[in-house]
Amino acid sequence: MRSAGTSNQMLMEIVLERIFAIRKITRRDQQLLMSALMSKKGLNENDRQQIGRVFDALQKGLIKVVD
Repeated sequence: MRSAGTSNQMLMEIVLERIFAIRKITRRDQQLLMSALMSKKGLNENDRQQIGRVFDALQKGLIKVVD
């Protein structure tokens, strides 16, 4: 049986992969990433780095926000 942390980890990986693949992020994705960063539990260092890359790319205009 998977723990909640494992399924959250998988969800985070899927969301991050999709964001980088299509270079777009939804408001819901953005809220999910912000919540994950604020909670600081269940995130490994790789996830934190990937989320940081998403927000850097947003600031540079490399990823677009869509609704």
